[in-house]
Amino acid sequence: MWYWIKTNRLIKRVFSNYVWDIPTAEKKVYLTFDDGPTPEITAWVLNQLKAFDAKATFFCIGDNIRKYPEIFNSILLNGHNIGNHTFNHYNGWKIKTPEYIENVQLCKEAIIQNSKFKIQNSNLFRPPYGKIKNAQAKTLIASGYKIIMWDILSADFDTTVSREECLKNVLKNIAPGSIIVFHDSAKAFKNLEYTLPRTLQFLKDNEYQCIGIV
Repeated sequence: MWYWIKTNRLIKRVFSNYVWDIPTAEKKVYLTFDDGPTPEITAWVLNQLKAFDAKATFFCIGDNIRKYPEIFNSILLNGHNIGNHTFNHYNGWKIKTPEYIENVQLCKEAIIQNSKFKIQNSNLFRPPYGKIKNAQAKTLIASGYKIIMWDILSADFDTTVSREECLKNVLKNIAPGSIIVFHDSAKAFKNLEYTLPRTLQFLKDNEYQCIGIV
C-alpha cells in the first residue's frame, strides 16, 4: 500500500478546490479523526484531547452515528467539530456519483437526527480513503460542502507501520496550519494509543494550539 504521508505541494495545487491545510502564520494545527464514533476508542480520544485542552474535528461514518448516538453526542458535548464521512464509508472511485451523493446525504441526516447539541457546521466532508471522483466533488461543493483533505497522514490505520514510525510521520511534518489525520477506530488503535498523547505533548511543548475546522 502506497500513500503520501506529507501531501505533495503539486497535488495541493492541482486539487486546489479541496482544503489540504489552513495557511496561517500562527502556531495552529487541526487534528482530525476519521471512522468513528467507536465504542471505548472515541471516549479515550476525547479524554486525551481534554487533558491537553485540545479541540479537533471528527469525520464520522453515518452508520456509526446511528449505532452509537451517545458516543457521537459526547464528541459535541466536549466542544469538538463534526464532519461527514459518508454513511457507509464508500470509496468514491468505486461508486456511481448519484449513489455516492445519496450516501453523503444519509450521513448528514444521521448527524442532524442524532444530535442533541447545536452543530457549528455540518457541511464539512472528507471522502473515505481520500478517493472521490471529480463529478462527485463538484456536486458536493455546489451543494455547499467543504471537502477537507489533509496535510499529514499519520498512517495509524496501517498495521504494517510501527507505532514509532506513526509518531515520526506526524512530528517531522507538523507546520502551522497542518491538517493531521488520525482514526478513532479499532484497527488504528494500537498506533493511535502510542502516537496521540505524544503528539499532543509535542504540540503543547512547542506552543501549538489545536483547534477544530469550521
